[in-house]
Amino acid sequence: MALEASNRLFDVNWRSTCGCISRPTFKLSASLLDIMGKSKEISQDLRRKKIVDLHKSGSSLGSISKPLKVPCSFVQTMVCKYKHHGTTQLSYRSGRRRVLSPRDEGTLVQINPRTTAKELVKLLEETGTKVSISAVKRVLY
Repeated sequence: MALEASNRLFDVNWRSTCGCISRPTFKLSASLLDIMGKSKEISQDLRRKKIVDLHKSGSSLGSISKPLKVPCSFVQTMVCKYKHHGTTQLSYRSGRRRVLSPRDEGTLVQINPRTTAKELVKLLEETGTKVSISAVKRVLY
């Protein structure tokens, strides 16, 4: 594949040699080549806040997405999330939370290998953490 600068975004040329169709060559625009590899200028939180501020000022979705260089669908998602929840912060994931923290799991692994899972459950209950035997076994094995 050859990456060459041209005026078109993607220009696919199908070259045939001996009547066969060979691989396409892609040509990328110079502006796209300039964008690739650069880090994002503003952080995620600032970008979300800026989207909400621009929406409050009466800007349309398209006029918000172009200067920030984000898709219209992302702008629409952030605006709907702000209208519904009143914030653009990330929400917690669904599912049951873990009983043992990564630090607790690390200490369980470092304890004597001859200690049984039942004994470890008793040790954890003494510290105030109620945990099942299967949870301890999941960490150990």
